Amino acid sequence: MRLGSGWRWQLSRTMRLALRWCRPCRPWRGARGGGSKAWLSGRCLELWSYSKLLLRSLYHNTLNNSDTLLDCAFEPVYWIVDNVTRWFGVVFVCLVVMLTTSVVVIIYLFVLPVILSTYPVHWIAWHLCYGHWLLVMVLFHYYKATTTAPGHPPKDKTNIPSVSICKKCISPKPPRTHHCSICNMCVLKMDHHCPWLNNCVGHFNHRYFISFCLFMTLGCIYCSISTKELFLEAYNAIELYYLSPPPTEDYKETTAHKCIIFLWVLTSSVTVALGGLSLWHVILISRGETSVERHINNKEIRRLQEKGKVFKNPYHHGPMNNWKIMLGVEKRSHWLTRVLMPSSHIPNQDGIMWDCCFTRRDPMAI
Repeated sequence: MRLGSGWRWQLSRTMRLALRWCRPCRPWRGARGGGSKAWLSGRCLELWSYSKLLLRSLYHNTLNNSDTLLDCAFEPVYWIVDNVTRWFGVVFVCLVVMLTTSVVVIIYLFVLPVILSTYPVHWIAWHLCYGHWLLVMVLFHYYKATTTAPGHPPKDKTNIPSVSICKKCISPKPPRTHHCSICNMCVLKMDHHCPWLNNCVGHFNHRYFISFCLFMTLGCIYCSISTKELFLEAYNAIELYYLSPPPTEDYKETTAHKCIIFLWVLTSSVTVALGGLSLWHVILISRGETSVERHINNKEIRRLQEKGKVFKNPYHHGPMNNWKIMLGVEKRSHWLTRVLMPSSHIPNQDGIMWDCCFTRRDPMAI
């Protein structure tokens, strides 16, 4: 072993540098007042530059760039957002439950009696069957999406296929696996962390999430269309009540009008907001992507275009096949038993091994 690599030499060298810094800065012999001040300022600038160089050597490397510096600067903000989202997830879930319950109560108290007393028999049967089917599907898929774990890589196995190592978990990351900073763990086929579920959307609950979004959108559209006439009547009644002298109406009728207006405004707003989100996820599923993979693939497409290459998503098997894989449909009867009816079946794949689709005409650029 060389002398320079020994810990004793390193310690003595550090002590000599420290003594050199702490040594009084004496001017040269024969230097006058102005020369001593110039020498002293130059010596201080030299020590300051050398100290900055030592400090930069502790954290600087060739991989540092503006993005890395911005990430470091906003790390406290990210930490606050992650923790606030984690705690506010419970509030969002309670809010979803309360709003859904209020819609159901208003329908049973004020909308359903009107349907039973004024509609024909076949329309009554249709509203009862279709409305309760949507209610069951919404409640079932929301419960399963919030309580089902998205799936995590096994930590007790070291021979699992991986594409990288998670820098935070310090464990292998299988394909399509990403780290969730809110849950503080890696998630198989992670799509995003949904605060309205207080859960990550991953491999094992992705079907429940998209089914809840679609059935909730259908339910809100159904409520908006069914209560349109009641909403117009209630709005006109409320408008007359405030513009003219108050009529002699019963308090229950005024409360019913306000509840109908609240129902229609809420369901129409949710239709627009949740409908846009559902449409976005429908497009992603048809392309065989998740929300995280969409951003990664876009960057990869631009990078390969500059090199004259074509990127192909290895998990895209065609729109229909992508939906069959997502919904777990293996035969025609599954469209009824697994899609249109409540079903707790698990995905066909384990979330670790994935079937990749490659063709010679359109190879994936690497």
